[in-house]
Amino acid sequence: MRTTKVLSVTLPEAMLKQAKRRAKKENRTMSELVREALRRYEGLQVLRELQAYGQQRARELGIKEEDVDRLIHEDRAKERQPARSSGEALERKAS
Repeated sequence: MRTTKVLSVTLPEAMLKQAKRRAKKENRTMSELVREALRRYEGLQVLRELQAYGQQRARELGIKEEDVDRLIHEDRAKERQPARSSGEALERKAS
């Protein structure tokens, strides 16, 4: 049973020539080139959606862009503190 479907796509002649050159240069089939382009497009769209979500949440929380680095640094510092104190406790037990 076939796991792929055939798709007919129309392209301007110049774009088709460019795609064929790219496929040949990268030693790919046109199908592989189009699949990779669609994967990259989907990844870019997901990234844009995540960025839009983050921007919306930042607005809701009143976080400004210049606050982001500081907030990340503070949060990471909080996460590291328990690891240090438990490490210190283990060192004291071993002594």
